[in-house]
Amino acid sequence: MGRIITGLSLAIAWLLLLFAGPYPLFCLVITAGGGVALYEFLRISSPERERKYIPSVILLGIFPMLAASLWGVWALTSSLFLALLLLIILTVAAYPSLDNGLIFIARNWLGIFYIGFCSAHLILLRSFPGGIYWLLFLTAVTVFSDTGAYYVGRFFGKVKLYPALSPGKTRAGAVGGVCGGLLGSLLVAAFAFENANLVAIGFLGVILSIIGILGDLIESLIKRVAGVKDSGQILPGHGGLLDRCDSLLLTAPVLYYVLYWGQTVLLR
Repeated sequence: MGRIITGLSLAIAWLLLLFAGPYPLFCLVITAGGGVALYEFLRISSPERERKYIPSVILLGIFPMLAASLWGVWALTSSLFLALLLLIILTVAAYPSLDNGLIFIARNWLGIFYIGFCSAHLILLRSFPGGIYWLLFLTAVTVFSDTGAYYVGRFFGKVKLYPALSPGKTRAGAVGGVCGGLLGSLLVAAFAFENANLVAIGFLGVILSIIGILGDLIESLIKRVAGVKDSGQILPGHGGLLDRCDSLLLTAPVLYYVLYWGQTVLLR
């Protein structure tokens, strides 16, 4: 019951943020959420003696989200380079107290790029023409894909998808997830977009569903290496925020660049 209540609360809050929240509030929520997800990643992946550097890395990780909020896509590359430059300075300054300087910079750079940079694309999508509806589209693909994967995997899943990383995922569940993502993409496209190319939209829904599964697997890898079941406990019944947004971290950039380069293919 707690899982259901949390899920419904998140869904309502997200829809209110999309359709009733002003752009600055959306940027603030995404930036704060990205900071929390980055904290969860660093907390489970960093050795005890290096956790004192987590606040500094979180500050670097929110640079891309702030840049996307204030100046758009053109500031994203420069903000990412600035984060890298400051991370190098931090690593050199902290080197005597580090277990391994190379692992330190690689781990923290992964967090900054994987969470900070990728989360910034949710903000870029929001500022895109029709961005609210494209975010609704992405949400539908994610929710329908997760739901299809859960129920198909539960009733028909026999063969494991990738037991080395995620023993709970099955091949049948993956197929159900892709079919669910396809259905979600077509439903939103049919009602939200005029002159939608449903073939291209459906194909995009399938691609995003597959990439979402990859997002689940990479987060499973992170948790397996860290030896934890969930990234955090902030969401009762769901674990951490990173557990909930792992798919979006990869699908949001893909959707943004598809729209940036090929929106005319999707909307005739």
